[in-house]
Amino acid sequence: MASQMLACLFSLPTAVVYGSLSLFISILHNVFLLYYVDTFVSVYKIDKLSFWIGETVFLIWNSLNDPLFGWLSDRTFLSTQQSGIEISSPEVVLKRLKALNHNGPLFALSFLAFWIAWAHPGLQFLICLCLYDSFLTMVDLNQNALLADLAVSAKDRTGLNFYSSLFSAIGSLSVFMSYAVWNKEDFFSFRIFCAALASGSAVGFIVATWVLRQRFQSEGKVKWDERAALKELYIDKSSVQQEKRITLAEYLRQLSRHRNFLWFVSMNLIQVFHCHFNSNFFPLFLEHLLSDRISLSMGSFLLGVSYVAPHINNLYFLSLCQRWGVYAVVRGLFFLKLFLSVIMFLAGPDWIYLLCFFIASNRVFTEGTCKLLNLVVTDLVDEDLVLNQRQQAASALLFGMVALVTKPGQTFAPLIGTWLLYAYTGYDIFQRDPLNKVVSAQPMLASNVAWEPTLRQGCFYLLVFIPIMCALLQIFSWSQFNLHGRHLQTVKSQRQNLTENWSQEIKTI
Repeated sequence: MASQMLACLFSLPTAVVYGSLSLFISILHNVFLLYYVDTFVSVYKIDKLSFWIGETVFLIWNSLNDPLFGWLSDRTFLSTQQSGIEISSPEVVLKRLKALNHNGPLFALSFLAFWIAWAHPGLQFLICLCLYDSFLTMVDLNQNALLADLAVSAKDRTGLNFYSSLFSAIGSLSVFMSYAVWNKEDFFSFRIFCAALASGSAVGFIVATWVLRQRFQSEGKVKWDERAALKELYIDKSSVQQEKRITLAEYLRQLSRHRNFLWFVSMNLIQVFHCHFNSNFFPLFLEHLLSDRISLSMGSFLLGVSYVAPHINNLYFLSLCQRWGVYAVVRGLFFLKLFLSVIMFLAGPDWIYLLCFFIASNRVFTEGTCKLLNLVVTDLVDEDLVLNQRQQAASALLFGMVALVTKPGQTFAPLIGTWLLYAYTGYDIFQRDPLNKVVSAQPMLASNVAWEPTLRQGCFYLLVFIPIMCALLQIFSWSQFNLHGRHLQTVKSQRQNLTENWSQEIKTI
């Protein structure tokens, strides 16, 4: 029986096993995004000052840990080697898989720390956010870097991303299940549910990375044997031409001259902000715009669909990418976001079915765009390698540098959203009154009726004006990005030529 299971695992395509890593991330991360704020505000009763201090520290650490971990992972790849032993692709892949094997289970363990009160709410909030984000960063960086390291062609990368989106959609089903056990007054069932999710995620990381490591170790052994046979020749040759090491300061200067990188991170900063704004305020919009107009089951359905549909929809977007290219699809999604937001603003908040569609579709299309942008970063990895004549693509480091600039949007989303809501309506989510039930779909109490017209209007303006402003800024930034069409094909051709030239040099020696 065990041998049959092993045979079945080893027979799975590499793209399927790679995609399964997204399942083990999404079953935890979607639950985290939906409930961590409400858990600390409504269950642990964190005070406003502690919440803002925690989010501010998290903003700094969230931005710095991506380039820090990327640099520690990829600093050896930044050397421009005029002659010497190349770092083989299997070695790079095995390094990524080893990091995933270690950090995946730790990521699952850090997820559990949110749902048990073990310290003062302010201290626990700060520690949990920083620990969780550290391990999530290590997992994300290495998984995303594998997307660039396992394939070069747009077709192969799209195939890898297809399975990643498919498994992410399956993982999003945890949101449906979480709604059934979520109860602020009785937290026990939700804690058991989170423990089950974390256990499944940890085991999944261990098994998936083990299967991939076994697959690439055989290929890596061939490379190591070739390198051992040529070692003396390389040592003799290196006395003439020495390896040039790149420092972090030099790497940052190279990035500052990378025009497409700068325009991309400008656009992606806004995209990350909008994605997390939707995640953080989706329950608030449900309660104050729709709770008295739709049933509880309908609210649960909208909540679940908003987390599952982006991944399913992304499968269709990927097919469009193969036909039209990622650049054209992303540009079309920006215009669609602008069009739907203007229509919703003109219609007003009283068109309930249109409002339901807009709330769900706004999140679906925004998240769908986020899923496609990893393909753009892999193209930037190719351009960075070609522009700077690197020996090996520094995939994880470039993903980390993108996150350095864009991840602050994750922290700005709840801070700016709560500030705008308070500035317009005077409503404070930290008030200790019945109106504070942010993610509840329960009817309003009579004492809160006076709040409701102004609060409902404020929520509606947030709902429509944020995507309008984001879309306008993104359309401008994206129009300046030129890594598409003929230029992208030239970059990919040059990367493949560089790889072939390095391999040819080995054979010649």
